[in-house]
Amino acid sequence: MTAGTQVVLDACVLVNAALRDTLLRIAEPPRLYLPRWSKDILEETTRTLETKLGLSSLQTSHLVAELKRHFADCWIAGYEAYVPSMTNDAKDRHVLAAAVHAKAPIIVTFNIKHFPREALAPWKVTALTPDAFLVEQFTLYPGLVIDKLTAQAANRGGMERLLSIHKKTVPAFTGLVEAALTAMEREGK
Repeated sequence: MTAGTQVVLDACVLVNAALRDTLLRIAEPPRLYLPRWSKDILEETTRTLETKLGLSSLQTSHLVAELKRHFADCWIAGYEAYVPSMTNDAKDRHVLAAAVHAKAPIIVTFNIKHFPREALAPWKVTALTPDAFLVEQFTLYPGLVIDKLTAQAANRGGMERLLSIHKKTVPAFTGLVEAALTAMEREGK
């Protein structure tokens, strides 16, 4: 994967604030990948944040405005004609259609079962869990990922707190980061 690789982030991934923050930080310059999403993905994210997590429409509007401001090049439009051709789970056909239209080879989602290989293969798209995706990013760019996590941790009550939050959703990634930080401490870095 290169820094220009387009990766569609599904709504279920964008709902988790700490995970969203990590994924977007590693997409900021120096960019490890180009995150992509559609209007439908953001509407689903907003709906979930409001109905299931109790955020206000003011809070979700602020989130969408910030995404437009900081990631203006990440919006996918014009994918709707692809939706009827998709054979994955009906609820997530818009996500695969957006990836196909954008020529994004990766979808990051917790709903792997909604994206069976046989539905993705004709389009040369792969679905990865956030854990698998972040492990891949860490393996390719360990120092840069640590630097970006360190900056994030400064805004989230420290690295220990951030990693304890991540342990629930991205445990393999968290384990790699913890091991790397322990090794760095031993080396006195």
